[in-house]
Amino acid sequence: MIANKIAWDDTVLPFQLDNADVRGRVARLDGVLDGILKQHNYPPAVEALVAEMACLTALIGQTIKLRWKLSLQVQSDGPVRMIATDYYGPTEEGEPARIRAYASYDADRIDASKTPIEHVGKGYFAVLIDQGPNMQPYQGIAPLNRTSLSAAAEGYFAQSEQLPTRFSVNFGRSIEPDRGEHWRAGGVMLQHMPKASPFASGEGGSGEGGMLTAADLVHGDDEENWNRANILLDTVEEMELIGPTVSPTDLLIRLFHEEGPRVFDSQTVKFGCTCSEDRVRQTLSIYSAKDLTHMLNDEGRITADCQFCGAHYDLDPATVGIEATQAQGGSDEQQG
Repeated sequence: MIANKIAWDDTVLPFQLDNADVRGRVARLDGVLDGILKQHNYPPAVEALVAEMACLTALIGQTIKLRWKLSLQVQSDGPVRMIATDYYGPTEEGEPARIRAYASYDADRIDASKTPIEHVGKGYFAVLIDQGPNMQPYQGIAPLNRTSLSAAAEGYFAQSEQLPTRFSVNFGRSIEPDRGEHWRAGGVMLQHMPKASPFASGEGGSGEGGMLTAADLVHGDDEENWNRANILLDTVEEMELIGPTVSPTDLLIRLFHEEGPRVFDSQTVKFGCTCSEDRVRQTLSIYSAKDLTHMLNDEGRITADCQFCGAHYDLDPATVGIEATQAQGGSDEQQG
């Protein structure tokens, strides 16, 4: 079982339902979550929210032809103030995509008797697509949903992209042979094909506060096809989503065999952070020596910690900042 399981862990499988004009993704995360969560000592409720966001990031990131980075962010006035994730598209054919994530929260407001989503208050769900240098980034936001982070993501696609989208995501601690307890997550994303998704009128939607929903965006045969695919997805079991023993292809056949499921090449994902000492130095390069004195610790050093991976950087203030950068530039010119 373990050998088979490894084949589909930390992968995203794209598929299409030819008889329903619907496309989708199946994601399974295991080692990615280990990489993300072992960097921190989050309470279980926060771990669960980060696991859900990581799964959403894998599903959404794989749908976008990225040259660089997709970022998802939750900002809230609840105990969990922020959750941020990044998805870095593969730089070369055959390479894995990389995911990183972290959360900011008020420890004294975490209540073990409440569900994870109850720790998220009012706020917004944001999507940022950064295509790299010299490209205009795109950002869209939608209100948070009190049901789940997945529901907030559905609201974003309905409101900002006007694409009917559905997520079914599950996550939890798993115990498997020869392994200790660890987090797993899995999910399915359904999305109506863009060419068949008409724009809604400007009269508002049927969702909370007049927000558009998927139901507002499909009509006629499209509505019938969309509803049928969603009814089939409603039959998925929690353990099928997490998938220690059910492969993505077996899951698709079980759920959608009458809809003509067609799969494409899967994408491997892994935990990965882009922080480095060079990036820290670049961030500090805009500060003068006087400004840097306010950043010194008791030992007279400048330190920085990566919130995503926990890396610690300890720098000599004489080697960073505007003056140090200019001096280094002059030295390089003389050497050249």
